[in-house]
Amino acid sequence: MRAPMILTSLPLAFTLLAPVHAQEVRTGADAFGTWERDAPGVSRHIRPTDLPPPSLAQNDPEAPDFENMANVVPAPEDKLPAVPEGFKVQVFARDLNQPRVIRIAPNGDIFVAESGSGRVLVFSADAAKGGPAKPEVFAEGIQKPFGIVFYPPAEPRYVYVGATNQVVRFPYRLGDRRATGPAQVIIPDIPTKRHWTRDLAVSRDGQRLFVSIGSSTNVAPDMPKKTPEEIKAFEKTHGVGAAWGDEENRAVVRVFDPEGESVRNFATGLRNCSGMAVQPGSDTLWCTGNERDHLGANLVPDFLTSVQRGGFYGWPWYYTGGNEDPAHAGERPDLKDKVLVPDVLLQAHSSTLQLVFYDADAFPAEYRGDAFATMHGSWNREERTGYKVIRARMKDGKPTGVYEDFMTGFVLDAKTVWGRPAGIAVARDGALLVSDDANGTIFRVAYQGSK
Repeated sequence: MRAPMILTSLPLAFTLLAPVHAQEVRTGADAFGTWERDAPGVSRHIRPTDLPPPSLAQNDPEAPDFENMANVVPAPEDKLPAVPEGFKVQVFARDLNQPRVIRIAPNGDIFVAESGSGRVLVFSADAAKGGPAKPEVFAEGIQKPFGIVFYPPAEPRYVYVGATNQVVRFPYRLGDRRATGPAQVIIPDIPTKRHWTRDLAVSRDGQRLFVSIGSSTNVAPDMPKKTPEEIKAFEKTHGVGAAWGDEENRAVVRVFDPEGESVRNFATGLRNCSGMAVQPGSDTLWCTGNERDHLGANLVPDFLTSVQRGGFYGWPWYYTGGNEDPAHAGERPDLKDKVLVPDVLLQAHSSTLQLVFYDADAFPAEYRGDAFATMHGSWNREERTGYKVIRARMKDGKPTGVYEDFMTGFVLDAKTVWGRPAGIAVARDGALLVSDDANGTIFRVAYQGSK
C-alpha cells in the first residue's frame, strides 16, 4: 500500500451540494458504468440476470489482465468529497498512516486501526469540536491491525483486535485511552498470504465473536484432488463448499468463543469478506464481499450480504448463485444448488471494504436502518470504478437490492485519484466518519438541513 501523503492545503470544512431529488434507478446494462457517471443520488440495482458471460478467461487464472493502479495525489486546494444536498463534510483528522477500520466505543470514543503503523488510535468522543483532532495511541506493535470490537458489547473489559496473523485482545475499561496491559493472543497463526484484512464482529449477546479470513489466491487453481468420500469427510468439519490445501480455513468467516477455545467455520465460499457488521436490532451478521478477478470488467460483482450460519457463497467453484467459475468447470456439480445469492450486488472491482448500518437519528428519517459501505476503488480493470461511499437501501430491515452513491468525487481523471475510502462508522452524535487510507485522512459527514 502507498504511504500516506501529507495534506497541506485542506480547509477544515466545506459544504458541497448535490441534488438528491428522486432519480430513476439504473438497471440492466445501464447499472454498470465508470467513475465518470458517479454522483450523489445516482442509484443502481444489479440483478443476477444482468451479469454478462465470463470473458478474458485465461489458462492461468492468477495472471492479471489489467493492472491499472491509480496515481494518488494530495487533495487539490479547497477540494472535499461531493455529498447530497444538506450534508457537510469536515476534515476530522489527517496525517495518519493508512487508517482503515473505525469503531465506536460504548462511551463514544473513536477507535481507528492505523494499519500502516501497526497501531490502534483513539480519539475522544468530542474530538470533532474545534477542528482536526489529535489521537492518542491505545496500542502498538500489531501486525497490520484491522478489525476492532469491544467485549462484552455493553460494558467492555477488553478490546479485541484483528491483526493479519492473529486475533489479540487488550484489557480495557470505558474511557481508557491506553491499553492497561499487554496483548493476549486469542487466535494464533492465521495465514497471511494475499488477503490480509481480518475484520471482527461480536454477536449481540456477546457469546460469539467472528473473524473474516480472505483467500490466499484469486480462484484456488492448485487445490489437490480429493475423492468424493474425502470431500464429504472434509466438509463435515469445515463446512459445505469449504476449500482445502492452501485455502483451508480461508475464504471464510470463522466464529469463536471469547477465550478462543473453540474456533470453527461459520460460513464458507466468501473469497474476501473485508468488512463485517451486525445489523442493529437483530443478530444478523453482514459482510462485504470482494470476488475474483480476470473474468471481465463487469465480473464478478462485489456485494453486501447477510451471512447465514453454515451458508456457502460459492467461491471458488461458483459465483453469484449457480454461475460456474470457468477455472473449475465440471468439478463440483453437487454444489450448484447450494450457493447463496448475496443480498446486494455491487459493481465489480469496486473493492468494497467496510459497512455500517445507520442507527442514529441525526440524518433524515429515510436513512434510518440503511447500510453505508466504502469502495476502495479498482486497480484491475481498464476503466476506473469505486472510490466512493454508497448507501444500500433497506425496507423494514430487508435489503431492496438498490444502492446509491453517497460520497463521490475522489477521482480526478482516468489515472489520478486523491482519496480511497476505507473505514466507516456512525459517531455518537450521528455523524458519519469515513477514513481515506491513501492520504491518511478521516472525514466527518453531518447533516445540516436543506438549503
